Amino acid sequence: MQTVVIVIHLMIVAVMIGAVLLQKSEGGGLGMGGGAGFMSSRGTANLLSRTTAILAAGFFLTSLFLSWYAGYDRKPSSIIGQPGQTQPAGGSPIAPPTSGGILDSLKKADEQQNQAPAGPQVPRSQ
Repeated sequence: MQTVVIVIHLMIVAVMIGAVLLQKSEGGGLGMGGGAGFMSSRGTANLLSRTTAILAAGFFLTSLFLSWYAGYDRKPSSIIGQPGQTQPAGGSPIAPPTSGGILDSLKKADEQQNQAPAGPQVPRSQ
């Protein structure tokens, strides 16, 4: 579903770029320099303006749909681990802070890891 809408979105973008480049501007535009053509310049300008407006609306709608579809099944998540979630390897779970802030709880977790050395260690200078 999303792939189909993306392809339609990209086709709208390509045609809209072409329609905008074909419009007559102050400098003469890309395709409307000569007076000869199957339509008058006023009719062509109206046709290209309407085409651009319709393509812009299609671009807007497909953009809105793609952004809605991307967040359709997304669940809110927290950057702080919840109870029952897997913890990163090599560390003990950090309890949520009951008093103080997150820095205090991280300091306590670091102290807990440093209390029980696994073997001989190099003395640290303070």
